[in-house]
Amino acid sequence: MTSMKDRMLAGELYRAEGPELLADLDLAARRNEAFNRTSATDPEGRLAALRELLGSVGEGTSVRPPFHCDYGWNIHLGPRGFVNFNGVFLDVAPITIGADVQIGPNVQLLTATHPVDPEPRRQKWEAGQPITLGDNVWLGGGVIVLAGVTIGDNTVVGAGAVVNRDLPANVVAVGNPARVVRPIG
Repeated sequence: MTSMKDRMLAGELYRAEGPELLADLDLAARRNEAFNRTSATDPEGRLAALRELLGSVGEGTSVRPPFHCDYGWNIHLGPRGFVNFNGVFLDVAPITIGADVQIGPNVQLLTATHPVDPEPRRQKWEAGQPITLGDNVWLGGGVIVLAGVTIGDNTVVGAGAVVNRDLPANVVAVGNPARVVRPIG
């Protein structure tokens, strides 16, 4: 029988239960807590706690607490990036962030999805789709990126936008839903 974790990793409907997922959620909760308690006067300790929490952290990348995620090991941050206060990264599917990405405060990257049909949703089924941010992306404060979205290199997403579909490289996008308003350059 396939475990719920196997189903989650395969992008299938799953329930956030079973010994593997519950253990992973518990470990991530403790690691989130440890990271969020780090002192600004201990940048080495903060980076070590972040590396314990996440799947990978590129050289020179900084994340400001508080930060929250489901599992952590499904998040990969490229080099020289920055995540401002109150990042919420629901990582039931991979979140891959390129080099030199700037993420404003209160940004949410949400890979989780739920059935539209009420009965499976009532039964707590869910799924996930990956999120990918290319190199040199800038997400303004309060941006929400939904499951399955890829944002191309150098793209800027204005504050408060809700990104529900892929955005190409080298554009500025704003609004809810986010729409391209102009090319860059």
